[in-house]
Amino acid sequence: MGWSNGGAYRSATAMYELGEHLAHVLTATEWRTMQPLFRQANSGQGPFDITAADAGRMARIFRTAAAHRLMPAFWATSARELADVADRHAANGQPWRWH
Repeated sequence: MGWSNGGAYRSATAMYELGEHLAHVLTATEWRTMQPLFRQANSGQGPFDITAADAGRMARIFRTAAAHRLMPAFWATSARELADVADRHAANGQPWRWH
């Protein structure tokens, strides 16, 4: 199982692992903002949408996590890529579709 999200394909395992890394470097408030995405992605049930407004918030948080000194380089790259896709959807006012 995996996800296409308007950017690079992400396996369910990769989304789970990225979520684990994010949970370790984000504040509780930031992580709560991200949880709907990771809860849906890890459930394996889809497709699902993230609103444009939430995508914009998530993009900022993905970038915060990517810049954190404890974020491994591979996962920082993944977080930046997802931030770029989320930003595109937010800027266009379109839901961020995961399928």
